[in-house]
Amino acid sequence: MVIIIYDKDFQRSLEKRKDNIFREQVKKQIKRIIQNPEIGKPIMYSRKGTREVYIGHFRLSYKYHYEKDTIEFLEVYHKDEQ
Repeated sequence: MVIIIYDKDFQRSLEKRKDNIFREQVKKQIKRIIQNPEIGKPIMYSRKGTREVYIGHFRLSYKYHYEKDTIEFLEVYHKDEQ
């Protein structure tokens, strides 16, 4: 069974967005990630080991720990804020 961890930055970034449609899209992507943790695009360089999925102009960043079978959701941010 996969263990889910929500980082404080992830929770703060979701609280900033008041749009219910956006929140539903995030929930849908989270469900997809839980079913297949390797669905996201692998990221390189300073953020090596993380993956991202797209939600419009936003990115949902997460990390999948194979050994522990955990998914850690890191942040939701706008693509221009990289």
